[in-house]
Amino acid sequence: MSVYKFIELVGTSTESWEKAAATAVETASKSLRGIRIAEVMEMDMTVEDGKVAQYRTKIKVSFKYERT
Repeated sequence: MSVYKFIELVGTSTESWEKAAATAVETASKSLRGIRIAEVMEMDMTVEDGKVAQYRTKIKVSFKYERT
């Protein structure tokens, strides 16, 4: 039997929502082991002077919970 934990993260990118999501997963994987699934929850962007300044993607990731 396994137990999984879910957390929410927000990644950012100046290029795309996909890159923002990838940034969140890649950064989280440096400190979390066993990330299994990343689900896109929400996408938005910041706007400066009438132009897109940054894409933001909110994701929910799950990873296997390990007892200590």
